[in-house]
Amino acid sequence: MSKKYRSEAMASIHETMEALHKVGVIDKQTMRRFDEACLTPARPLTAQQIKVIRERERVSQTVFANYLNVTPNLVSKWERGEKRPSGPALTLLSLVEKHGITAVA
Repeated sequence: MSKKYRSEAMASIHETMEALHKVGVIDKQTMRRFDEACLTPARPLTAQQIKVIRERERVSQTVFANYLNVTPNLVSKWERGEKRPSGPALTLLSLVEKHGITAVA
């Protein structure tokens, strides 16, 4: 999957920093700060959007949870709007939304 950057300038900066990281000039912690500054964060999803994604893929909450490595109870809470996905779960949901469940299978 290609990375999405905030701008072309940020893409150039990030690619330069990745090269420096690969050769050991900058450490992991510094690279993480560049990731945060340069890469576009995943957009939040509403409860309805999460349910639509799951139903489009024609899977139960339990099966969907297994693909995302979360509990079925958490998927249920997302779909009811009691909790909101974040971090890796939000990234996986965004991948499924864009490319289908096979992207995380």
